[in-house]
Amino acid sequence: MSKGQTRSPEAELGLLDATMIGMGAMIGAGIFVLTGLAAEIAGPAAIVVFALNGVVTAFTGLSYAELAASIPKSGGGYAFVREIFDDFASFIMGWMLWFAYMIAGALYALGFAPNFLELLHVYGVVPPPEQVGAVALPVLDAALPLSFLLAFLAVLGLVALNAVSTAASGSVETIFTVIKVSILVVFVAFGLASPMFSGAEFQPLFPEGSGAAAVLPAMGLTFIAFEGYDLITTVTEEVQNPRENIPKAIFISLAVTVVVYLAVVTVAVGTLGAGGLAEAGEAGIATAATSFMPTGLPVIQNGGALIVFGAVFSTLTALNAVVIASSRVAFSMGREGQLLPSVGQLHHRYGTPFVAILASAVVMLASVALPTQSAGNMSSLFFLLSFIIVNVAVIRLRRERPNMNRPYEMPFYPAPPIIGIALNLLLTGVLVEFLLRTDPLALALSAAWILLGAAAYFALKRAKTPPESGPATDDTEITPEAED
Repeated sequence: MSKGQTRSPEAELGLLDATMIGMGAMIGAGIFVLTGLAAEIAGPAAIVVFALNGVVTAFTGLSYAELAASIPKSGGGYAFVREIFDDFASFIMGWMLWFAYMIAGALYALGFAPNFLELLHVYGVVPPPEQVGAVALPVLDAALPLSFLLAFLAVLGLVALNAVSTAASGSVETIFTVIKVSILVVFVAFGLASPMFSGAEFQPLFPEGSGAAAVLPAMGLTFIAFEGYDLITTVTEEVQNPRENIPKAIFISLAVTVVVYLAVVTVAVGTLGAGGLAEAGEAGIATAATSFMPTGLPVIQNGGALIVFGAVFSTLTALNAVVIASSRVAFSMGREGQLLPSVGQLHHRYGTPFVAILASAVVMLASVALPTQSAGNMSSLFFLLSFIIVNVAVIRLRRERPNMNRPYEMPFYPAPPIIGIALNLLLTGVLVEFLLRTDPLALALSAAWILLGAAAYFALKRAKTPPESGPATDDTEITPEAED
């Protein structure tokens, strides 16, 4: 193994870049796709759904902040669990988190394609998306839907970018996130000033019949919207001064994201009404924008086009963020000896986890063939399970290493992680019950991935030579900060 392959990643990302990686994922496809779904289930209480999801996320975010400051290693929740739990438990944690990010990447790619086609349609390049036919592939003697090919190409393009440069991918994330947040600010400003906006649209707050109970299933389905802060901790070693910047980036990205979600949902419900928003489905935000934003604007033409433009950027930023995160989890597992050694190596020229990026891309590209809803459901389920384990990890670390250097300690310990465990368990149960009724494919594929992981774990363990078969030792070369 060459020296260049074992060195640590370069710390090229600042506080702004780290914050934008989290916001890029959280203010992604979810704000455009999931808002209509939340309104369909919970009515005007969709705003309560996103507010409560923000609260649930905040409890686990405190655990992430403390663990990231104490264990400044890339890999996110996997790196923390690896530090505390035994070999098999930490492998399963990394295996679940890796899958959650890859499936989320497929979800965002599938969300990018129809929005990009709609954007091309606005400018007369293609017919309406539903009228766009398949593209013939003479070499394969087959034809594939154009939306599938676009999703495929989006993954390929961002994988290539991430494979050659961490700094470039971080800069792209910052630029894209600033653009889409700016578009949403324009949306909110026009909506609040519109005569269509009415507080009466929020009365009654909860839907008749199901009442406040409708909030819980809607929370489970939209939970993926707030998973992005974990992405920040997957690139810890690539962030300057991670002990301070990672907790700051988590809190800033969470706070800004919750405010943006609540503002957008408030405007969407207040102008279009929960019924109209639910009827519009995935195009709910664009429909609301078209209803109150001016038309005949130069270049962008109308408000709906502006939102579609924002949706394209949002799905791309979310996709870029999970390409980064999934590869870093795989890289961390490879470096710890829990995947093939080549997965844990850096490219000798680009300094990126090249093989880990390619391995993540293979699963992500294959997952593009999944139904969009199943991809979202599986990703939410694995993130919920992962967050339960992270909250347990912070409690166990406090007990086993009370004198450990903790630059950040959460307030009111142990209440936050205990509440985080209880809330994530509750949402997991609600989501599993919902999937049993509506999406058994997602549950079956999730179980299959866990079984595949267990088989891979024991196969790799058996393949190791006797001197390497003991518990993995921490021979990782980490940043000076990690050695404090």
